Amino acid sequence: MRPVVALWRLLRATVHVLHGMLVMTRFPALDEAGRHERIRWWSAGLVRAMGLTLQISGTPRPGATLVVSNHISWLDIAAIHAAAPHARFVSKADVLQWPLLGWLIRNAGTLFIERERKRDALRVVHAMAESLQRGETVAVFPEGTTGEGPEPLPFHANLLQAAVATGTPVQPVVLRFFDEKRHFSDDVVFVGETTLLQSIWCIASARGLGVQVQLLSPVGTQHADRRRLAEHLRELIAERLVAP
Repeated sequence: MRPVVALWRLLRATVHVLHGMLVMTRFPALDEAGRHERIRWWSAGLVRAMGLTLQISGTPRPGATLVVSNHISWLDIAAIHAAAPHARFVSKADVLQWPLLGWLIRNAGTLFIERERKRDALRVVHAMAESLQRGETVAVFPEGTTGEGPEPLPFHANLLQAAVATGTPVQPVVLRFFDEKRHFSDDVVFVGETTLLQSIWCIASARGLGVQVQLLSPVGTQHADRRRLAEHLRELIAERLVAP
């Protein structure tokens, strides 16, 4: 029975992704509010098509903001966009190779970083700072890779320099995937040798899976040390992850 449910979810998700690609072609004709509303609708729809319930708490900060979140799954961007559709993500360039999703992520205005090139981080920081100075919201995963969930990996401070240099507040976001029996579900874990297709099938086959998105209060960055700021943000997110 579970394979049948999984296949049905994958069919729904594939149709939803194709619909999203069609909607994306109309973006040039939409105003900013219209684009954000469609990003919100599509992102929440993808999460639900994969069989997850979606819980959102807190309010995204308007205006120039750097959003930082723990990183667990390839679904993280969709989960956050369901709550903050105006956020422009920084993502590793590898996702451009993902079937269908890579095209969508690129056309949503994502900034890509090639982690193998040390100097590429400096280029991305400058691009982030320019976006923040224009009053935009930029989102990053400072762990740099996906973790298993309960305990965030160390936060890299490099990309936080864009917020420190521009005096832009940082809004922490806490992501937690759960199911009917577990506070942290391992059905979404996307680490090690797990491939994208394996992860997609595992999520589609799961029972009672859900994702909680918590938007915390913004943190100021005036005169902040980026390394201490990174540690502080990680502590804030870690505390909320284990809270009942």
